[in-house]
Amino acid sequence: MSWDFTYLFTEILFYKVLFGVSLIGALSGVVGTFSLLRKKSLISDAISHSVLPGICVGFIYEGSKNPLVLLIGCLIAGLISVWLIDFIVRRTKLSEDTAIAFASTFFFALGSVLLSYIVAGDNPEKVGLKDYLFGKAATISFEDINIFMYCGVAILVLIVAFYKQIKLVVFNVDFAASIGISIRLIEFMIAVITVLTVAIGIQAVGVVLMSALIIAPSAAARYWTNNLVKVLLLAALFGCLASSLGVFTSGIFEDMPTGPWVVTYLFLFVFFTLLFAPRKGWFSVLKRKRKTKGRIERENVLKTFFQLEESGVDNVRIQDLMQRRYFESSVLGKILNSLQKDDLLQKENNVYHLTVEGKTESSRIVRLHRLWELYLTKRMNFKEDHIHGSAESVEHLITPELEQELLRDLDFPESDPHNKNIPY
Repeated sequence: MSWDFTYLFTEILFYKVLFGVSLIGALSGVVGTFSLLRKKSLISDAISHSVLPGICVGFIYEGSKNPLVLLIGCLIAGLISVWLIDFIVRRTKLSEDTAIAFASTFFFALGSVLLSYIVAGDNPEKVGLKDYLFGKAATISFEDINIFMYCGVAILVLIVAFYKQIKLVVFNVDFAASIGISIRLIEFMIAVITVLTVAIGIQAVGVVLMSALIIAPSAAARYWTNNLVKVLLLAALFGCLASSLGVFTSGIFEDMPTGPWVVTYLFLFVFFTLLFAPRKGWFSVLKRKRKTKGRIERENVLKTFFQLEESGVDNVRIQDLMQRRYFESSVLGKILNSLQKDDLLQKENNVYHLTVEGKTESSRIVRLHRLWELYLTKRMNFKEDHIHGSAESVEHLITPELEQELLRDLDFPESDPHNKNIPY
């Protein structure tokens, strides 16, 4: 089967929808970042469900689908829902998630009732109003795009103008309040730009799916960097790219809605991020865990060599290591080969000896173990028979800087709590 979709690039409707939906995706990614970082992602879900009655009231008032009137209706309804949630949280004992669930379901139910009332009426302009539930990007007009652009510029201007204040409120609200920033004003502004973004986005992806467009791009971007500016840019990129792919897919296949495809691509972005992100991705975390586990096992082998030689065993064999400490035979073999490659061990006739470098490294590990045991007994008042397990774990985590602090604090001790020499 061959698909010819080159005709899309000659259709002005395609470019119109592509630009409009991509703009909405980029704005949603930027605005959603602040909700995500404030741990208020569910607010966007409540807002997206709450704008439906605003659409219906705007339509009843105007008698037509005037984009500006519907936008104003969405904005008012969304802000009322945000105020209601805040009022419930502040004046009752109900938690925020309970307030969000109440507000979103109430407003959506009210919107459904009003929508049924409109559909049952005889106004011919009602056709297509139900598309706001799941979105219909093909109905975006040039007038809609102009509104999107004006709203987008207004949103970006507010973010740039109040970037420092927003950043402080997002990351340290107490400090922001202490230096005189109006927390209520900044929170209200964040609510306004969130509601405005939802209001212009529901025509593309609908009331039901809009929350995904707000949350998913920023959730994916957050895994790739800790820098706020980079998170904002990545979220905008992910939102724009997913929206563009959704428009292309719905254009290639007949009777394919744009909104669900946009959300599907967003899910794929998030899923890919969860697997492959360099900082917190599943594969990255697994790789670091394996690397850490390998380093710990390697250090345990070196420590065992030191202990055996300290007890008078000069010719160390594999069975000596196994008797002193349990190791998996396959793992131990790999570690011994690795230590030989790094010139920490020498092997002659199945007998192993630590090299000069190996003795230095094994002494360091034993020193950290015994320093920590001494610190636990002298400074933390642990009993001598309760310190070995802790030292076994912590010895692999002590940095050179912390080692120097321990040495100074303990006045460069010569022996541990069990009267064993601390090697230097």
